[in-house]
Amino acid sequence: MIPELLREIIADGESLNVEFKGEEKKGLEDSELVEAVICLANRRGDDLGWLLIGVEDDSRITGARPRHAGGKTDTNRIQALIANRTRPSLACRVYLIDLDGLDVLVIEVPASRTPVSTPEGKYQRRAIGGKGKPECMPYLFPEMLAGQADRGMQDYSALIVPDARWEDLDPLEFERFRRIIREGRGRGDAALADLPDQEIAKALGAVVANHEISAIRVLGLLLFGREDALYRFLPTHEVAFQVLSDTRVTVNEFFRWPLLRLMEELLSRLGAKNREEELMVNIFRIGIPDYSELAFREGLANALIHRDYSRIGGVYVQLHEDRLEISNPGGFPEGVRLNNLLVTPPRPRNPSLADAFKRAGIAERTARGIDTIFIEQLRNGRPAPSYERSTDTDVVLVLPGGKANMDFVRLVVEENQAGRPFRLDDLLILNFLYLERRTTAKEAANVIQKPENEARAALERLVEGGFLEASGEGKARAYHLSASTYRRLGKRAAYVRTHGFEPLQWEQMVIQYVEKHGNISRSEAADLCHISGSQAYRLLKKLKEKKHLRAVGDRGRGVRYERGST
Repeated sequence: MIPELLREIIADGESLNVEFKGEEKKGLEDSELVEAVICLANRRGDDLGWLLIGVEDDSRITGARPRHAGGKTDTNRIQALIANRTRPSLACRVYLIDLDGLDVLVIEVPASRTPVSTPEGKYQRRAIGGKGKPECMPYLFPEMLAGQADRGMQDYSALIVPDARWEDLDPLEFERFRRIIREGRGRGDAALADLPDQEIAKALGAVVANHEISAIRVLGLLLFGREDALYRFLPTHEVAFQVLSDTRVTVNEFFRWPLLRLMEELLSRLGAKNREEELMVNIFRIGIPDYSELAFREGLANALIHRDYSRIGGVYVQLHEDRLEISNPGGFPEGVRLNNLLVTPPRPRNPSLADAFKRAGIAERTARGIDTIFIEQLRNGRPAPSYERSTDTDVVLVLPGGKANMDFVRLVVEENQAGRPFRLDDLLILNFLYLERRTTAKEAANVIQKPENEARAALERLVEGGFLEASGEGKARAYHLSASTYRRLGKRAAYVRTHGFEPLQWEQMVIQYVEKHGNISRSEAADLCHISGSQAYRLLKKLKEKKHLRAVGDRGRGVRYERGST
């Protein structure tokens, strides 16, 4: 490790991945060192962890005390100590770095995929404590199960419920399962619809059976359990439906029902409150609901499939005046982040439950239900769904409501009727440009969560289709909605505001840049205004003629422009 990197880590302060252990007042015992390493190894995430001995909590560097004979510290012996005193053994890198004449003992701690303990069986993990700061706290068994599920190493829904019996399952729920498949129009596994109850349970893996059923799994209770059995065996399972008006709660109901019954009940409740506008496109009458039933179905199914059933807390469905929120306990599984939601491979926290939902026809068989949520929301003329309020402990889906953009819906329907349906990437880009007016390939890559070259291809495809116009070249190439698209969206004046004012905006941008930085080159002007080199040349020439700028330096690329006399 280089000292510069160490200084950066210290400057950023303590975090879930970084812990300081000062030795200004007393030395750190070997047992304390090992426990601190274990604590870091059991944290969430994949980033490297760092234990810095010789740095105080306030980031002051006070130096690490010598740990071995002769007033020295042997890093190899520290590595051996950690490996011998952890279960399973941890392989850590250890460095002794000199900073301003003081030694800092640096231990690089990889995140462990399995829980780590001391030889005595003491488990700790690093997490945010009650004071809002990172600290070591006991690592409880339910938290270990949740951590394993997050990493795809444990399927909670496949666990056996020791005291549950076949009589705890409700025959009516098996019949509901068969009915849902029959009414699903081929979405579910039709072969299951003709099986008796026990064969359905075996086929789904809801029970343990050779010839006779010997045990019930969590999955069996979640799908088919009687209400009293769910209350006894799965006390964490709860779903709330709330209707809120400002700060008043007008509906506040909690359910401990099996999941299939819950899905039908909540779909029915939303349908009763879901208003619908009508739009005529040619001879077709199109209904535009406040919230798409398909999007709600997938969002609710995701919340039930991906929730952490080892954690206390319910799934909340909250209907506000301007939005619909669905939240569930348990953060995103390992590898899933806000910036890759649309492209990451499916990682269900409860794979057996996810498979059962797909075979019932409730969830997408492709496991890409999130695409459906986004497509349905956008094609109905609403802003894109948001997961921005999600945390490490909860996932929150927000479906914005409000008045639909009927002109955008008309555009989508007309293209669909013409045999040119928009892809999800197209809808995301068009929605973004409608709101923000301009974009680049780099910005669009963030919007569609794909590499820049794929974003550029999507933008150029929309240019070829006549939906966008482009200006500039290379990295400076910028895109905005075309005149025909603005006209179809009923925003004729918006095109003028976006396109017609550009030269004036470019002039002001260049003048402000020169006032701040002293001068500007042609390439800098092109990058600043997202225009081509020839456009930048003409812009600077025009400003020079107006005496806003004056040229200095050699001809060609060496010319720079400073503030002129006006």
